[in-house]
Amino acid sequence: MSSILFTGFPGFLGTELLPRVLRRAPGRSAVCLVQRRYAELAAHRAGELATDDPSLAGRIHLQEGDIAEPGLGMTSIRQIERETTEIYHLAAVYDLEVSRKTGIRVNVEGTRRILQLAERCPRLERLHYVSTCYVSGRYDGTFRESDLDVGQCFNNQYEETKFLAEVEVRAAVKGGLPATVYRPAIVVGDSRTGVTQKYDGPYYLIRFLLRQPRFAVMPVVGNPMRTRVTLAPSDAVIAAIICLSRLETSVGRVYQLADPDPPTVNEMLHLLERATRKRLLRLRFPVGLAKSVLRAPPIRRATGIPAALVDYFNHPTIYSTERARADLEGSGIEIPTFSSYAERLVSFVAENPDVGSEAMA
Repeated sequence: MSSILFTGFPGFLGTELLPRVLRRAPGRSAVCLVQRRYAELAAHRAGELATDDPSLAGRIHLQEGDIAEPGLGMTSIRQIERETTEIYHLAAVYDLEVSRKTGIRVNVEGTRRILQLAERCPRLERLHYVSTCYVSGRYDGTFRESDLDVGQCFNNQYEETKFLAEVEVRAAVKGGLPATVYRPAIVVGDSRTGVTQKYDGPYYLIRFLLRQPRFAVMPVVGNPMRTRVTLAPSDAVIAAIICLSRLETSVGRVYQLADPDPPTVNEMLHLLERATRKRLLRLRFPVGLAKSVLRAPPIRRATGIPAALVDYFNHPTIYSTERARADLEGSGIEIPTFSSYAERLVSFVAENPDVGSEAMA
């Protein structure tokens, strides 16, 4: 028997990616490593997937565990090692305000334990690791898919610990582990429907604007004509991973899954202004002052915007997607521009105000 070990279910990307992975591997089942606190949610979502697609019935097996624990906290670890032919490692703390201790434990130590397991799987064909474009930190210039350690500083512990985790993966690849690294930009909802399970990133701005009257105030930092906000809708990220994961030539490669022509902050605000049907009153703030103001509890409650978000509207990095676009050529898959789906994101938020912004870990 062969199986796929999958982490990050029932998270947003994991829930969408898992059925696609199984559909392209009809003879295999998936073992999803799930923390106990998410077991009920995972069972519910697995049931929904099987109902929507009967071919998945009996092929999604939930196993309680924790990537940060010895043996992944799993009682059947030896069987997992014998049967695993592919690993999809998505589990991480996706939180800009994560503490260094938690980030190291989950993002770095958790990835290290997955790598250790991968080395003990005699039938392993590939490890698929989901990183982030923001391993770049605050690199000033174009960050390429071949880049990693370029002496960058980081906006937060999330970026740094994902960087350290990718360092571990890239070292394992150099040691002979067959692996592919996928670096999504800021992931937003489905470009066709706007559907998402979590409101973070640009959603903080969308929700803030929707709560305001016709003339809405929007703080602006840095140089909004120069700084670009790099996004990627979930459906395009998933389609790209599925396509690239099939290629024999993708072993050992790193792919940045991002809009190759991202909007400037000013362009993004214009698109949100039109989609929310507001008139924006832009208020210029120094970066440090904006972050200090947003850290004040009354302001944070009133705006819903975390101080850590400010850095991404004063971010100096441009992301090259040359390798991803070359290897996706002819597939019909591309990361669309924000202008093509901005209104769908806003409509979904307006119609679904109760979606949360909490990170899974």
